[in-house]
Amino acid sequence: MDKNIKITPTEVLEYNYCPRFIYFMNVLAIPQYEERRYLVQRGREEHAKRLERNKEYLWKKIGAVGRQSDVMIDSETLGLRGLVDEILTLRDGSLAPLDFKFSDSDRVYRSHKIQIYCYALLIEEVFEKPVKKGYIFYIRGGSKQIEIPVTEAARRQTRADIKAVLEIIEREKMPGPTSVRSRCADCTYKNICVR
Repeated sequence: MDKNIKITPTEVLEYNYCPRFIYFMNVLAIPQYEERRYLVQRGREEHAKRLERNKEYLWKKIGAVGRQSDVMIDSETLGLRGLVDEILTLRDGSLAPLDFKFSDSDRVYRSHKIQIYCYALLIEEVFEKPVKKGYIFYIRGGSKQIEIPVTEAARRQTRADIKAVLEIIEREKMPGPTSVRSRCADCTYKNICVR
């Protein structure tokens, strides 16, 4: 693997949604223009407001004894980099990523878990401390806290996904499309993607 290439958790999410996103974004350099989507922009604005208002009570609720905000970390070994909303130090000395989402869903999206797993791998690599769990705070319509266990199976799958993304970029070969055809309807690349 080329040690100069570093991807982000977002690219791992995009790969899991459809592997061709990686080809269009990273190989052909065609941007998604997701900034134009209302919920994405609204979520970014709301995230900043809620972060300032709710900091103290959120960490006390979890039992954190320390925290770092907006931490940019990267790893040559993993080929991964990312900006973590919060890295919490827990009472047992382990660390935990915390991510804010502008959503009020009753279920945890797979993509949100994948993001936590990516952050967990980065934190363990860079800080050399264990990560047993992460947290997602859904901040639309109130604050809802979800704990995400970070298992060995999740670590293995995330490492495999990272490797697959890096291989698409290095080989510059278009992968197959997603097997979930309904995802194509709202895809930003639907006009140029040949199924």
